[in-house]
Amino acid sequence: MNFINFLDKIADGELLNIKANRKESFGHMKNIGKQAALASIPFAFAATSNKTKAATMSSAFASAMASPIEILNFALTLEYLEKEFYQIGMDTNGLITGDDRDVFGLILKHEDEHVKFLLTALGENAIEKPQFDFTAGGAFNTFGDYQTFLLLSQGFEDTGVRAYKGQAGALIDNNALLEYALQIHSIEARHASKVRRMRMEKGWITGNGDESSPIAAVYAGEANTIQGGVDLNAALPQYSNSSITEAFDEPLTMDEVNAIAGLFIV
Repeated sequence: MNFINFLDKIADGELLNIKANRKESFGHMKNIGKQAALASIPFAFAATSNKTKAATMSSAFASAMASPIEILNFALTLEYLEKEFYQIGMDTNGLITGDDRDVFGLILKHEDEHVKFLLTALGENAIEKPQFDFTAGGAFNTFGDYQTFLLLSQGFEDTGVRAYKGQAGALIDNNALLEYALQIHSIEARHASKVRRMRMEKGWITGNGDESSPIAAVYAGEANTIQGGVDLNAALPQYSNSSITEAFDEPLTMDEVNAIAGLFIV
């Protein structure tokens, strides 16, 4: 079964590909004190306290050598987050209008299918959906300002792309799960590219992106130019440093993803 086709045949894919090709083409945080502090921290500072935040997350996310079940629950938390984010956005009167409703309606459909797939794969091992606060304790006017909604949408999708890539190696011995995980990874990348263009940005990431952005931590490490132990700046002098960074999405670790997603988990 091709999971991308299971989600949406080519017709729905074309909607996301309009001006949106990739290259042209979260356990609970229960400590109230920590939660209050995190609420005022933009994404840009999330990476500085990965260990503290990761320690408050479920043990399902804490292991560096995660099992397939732990990885799938890690992915399920992110998909729960994205599905609820888009559901609230679509249900908020006047927030998403015009053709953008078609785009986000399709993205919501995809996220719903991701959740259903992961729930089926996990069975009785699936974690319950956490409680989310998409304002991060009041730091973001998420559903009252469309540009903020778009900014967070971009951040969530790009986080998802890097999160799936970060765990792909741990699934190397399970061909079926690896295939489906990478197909979801590809769909997340299409979402991210489309939303970036809706924000009048390029559909891909250059370097570490805008390091002054509230979602800068999502892009930390994207300026890497060493792939497979090869320094591509030296190996491919005909290409600019920016072009080389644009050619790859860098992985994020579980701790790094939890530091970002944890800002929105109650």
